[in-house]
Formats: sequence, structure tokens, C-alpha cells
Amino acid sequence: MNIVVDAFGGDNAPLEVIKGAILAKKAFDTDITLVGDEKRIKSCAEVNSLDISALMLRQADTVIEICEEPTEIIKGRSDCSMAVGMKMLAAGEGDAFVSAGSTGALVVGGTFIVKRIKGVKRAALAPVLPTSAAPFMLLDAGANTDCRPEMLQQWAIMGSAYMSKIMGVNSPAVALANIGAEESKGRELELETYKLLKNTPVNFVGNIEARDLPAGNADVVVADGYVGNMLLKLYEGMGKFISRELKGMLMNGFSSKLAALLILKKVKAFRKRMDYSEYGGSPLLGTALPVIKAHGSSDSKAFYNAIRQAYQFTSAGVIGSIADSLEELKVRKTGEEK
Repeated sequence: MNIVVDAFGGDNAPLEVIKGAILAKKAFDTDITLVGDEKRIKSCAEVNSLDISALMLRQADTVIEICEEPTEIIKGRSDCSMAVGMKMLAAGEGDAFVSAGSTGALVVGGTFIVKRIKGVKRAALAPVLPTSAAPFMLLDAGANTDCRPEMLQQWAIMGSAYMSKIMGVNSPAVALANIGAEESKGRELELETYKLLKNTPVNFVGNIEARDLPAGNADVVVADGYVGNMLLKLYEGMGKFISRELKGMLMNGFSSKLAALLILKKVKAFRKRMDYSEYGGSPLLGTALPVIKAHGSSDSKAFYNAIRQAYQFTSAGVIGSIADSLEELKVRKTGEEK
């Protein structure tokens, strides 16, 4: 297996990417290829006393910036590190791809370079988020703002397959993000999606309101990309807010600091559960081969976990499971039409 990693994607590239790749190489039985300016990668490793002899390198002349149009990855920036890495994946020179670069470019590259699974209408960004119970997968988290019910139906299948294969959840509970729990709630999109999900080969448990997400009442939550991205950003913001407030309370005065010492292990466990770097990145579900979007501010730990995620994604055969479920859905629809 070869995990291809964009060495120049993200705020902390290439140093943190290199460090994360070294950690992953030691932990997993896989080759890792860093894509980018080889001279800069080698120089960065040398300056920071990092041994990259176990890693493979692939030259890419440019980098696509966050501010550039996403479609540039298949036009003027076709020689960037993200594009070269995806071309390696599409050509069979890699088994999975990881990048913390431009989300828009990643979606375009995943769609037009790596391609989609046969029958998939749109690929979806699918982060795994923490709850008071087990984590859940949210999709779409921003790749598609204008959606049709059939797209959300497919994402329910994809998310269910991922949570089953990767997270070990037996019969994942799938919910539809909505403004109320009743079947009659929502816009036309939610109303029609609800009807489809009732006849989809997943464990559909109905609508879920935003306030119920942190309780862990669902394993997979589907929404259009506009709503999904709003939920994701609010979730991230509230996580940081709670962490800051908790730190402020525990560090305010001698008695608070003394109390903090008594519950330090529990506080650390809580912060770990809320830490995005523990989950690696967001898979771009629906592509024909595994593509992982790491957080833009990823450090070495987050890159390590993103590579781990790519390794598990590939090993578990998630894409084959998604393809089988979509075929089952197709057969079911054909039977209903007859």
C-alpha cells in the first residue's frame, strides 16, 4: 500500500506534514509518498534534523493556494502538489490521498481527477465529530450547497458504510438534520429526502435537531452542504468556546487550581474527545479511491491521524461496500418501478 500525501497543503506545511508522515511510517505497514518541491522538503527535513529516508518523494512544481479558484487544479495549477498527488492515485501509483490544502480544489480534483464511484451523483465531505457518547459522521459538510434528495440518500448509504467498516458501529443509526423531529418538518428537500430514506437500505431513525447532535443520538447525520457546513462551524466554535471557558474557570485563583489538579485526568480526557486532530480528517466520500481532507491547521499529530485514517479506509474496503449498497438501492428502485 502507498499513501500519497500533499506535502504543501495546510497552514503548517511542509514541516508538520513531514513529521506526521514519519510517525505514520513507523506505525503502519505502508509506503508513504510526499508530493511537492523535493528540494524544499529535503531542506526542511535537514534543518529540523528529521530523517526522511523511509519516505518516498514525488516532484510537484507549484502549490494551489486557498484563495485561488478550485477549478485551477485542473487548469493553470495542474502541476501543483495536490493535482500531482491525485493523478498518482488515479494512475494506480497510490492507494489513498491526504491533503490539508484547499477544500474546494480537493473536491474538484476528487471529482474530475480521481473520479467518482459509478452511480454516485456528488462526493460529500464527511467529518467525524465527537459527542457525549460515540462520535458521529456529518455529511455533506460543505462540498455541495445545492442538493437534491437523491444525493442525501446516497450520502446516507456512504456514511453508514464508513461508520460500520471504520468505526465498528453495528447497523449505524442514520438521521436527517432538520428543524424538528416530526416527519412533516422542513423544506421540500428535507420532506422528499425523508420519504426516500424510509425506503433506503440503512437504519434510518428519522429527523434530528441540531441541539440533539452532541448527545450522540445518531451515528450518521445527513444534510445539504449549506446546512452541514453551518453545523460543522458551530460545532467547532462551541468546542473551542467550552475549552476556553473551562480553562478560565479552572485557572482562576488558588482554590480553582487546586480543584483542577483533582480532576486533571477527566479534563484531559474531555479535551482529547473534543480534539479534531484525534479523528484525522474528513473523507471525501463518493470518490472511486480514498481521499482524505485534513484540517487546514493540522499539526504533526493530525497529519499522523489523517494518514492512519487513509490506511484504515483502504484496508477496510469501504468503497467496495458503498458500491454494493448503491447497487442494492438501484435493484430496489427497479423492483419498485416494476
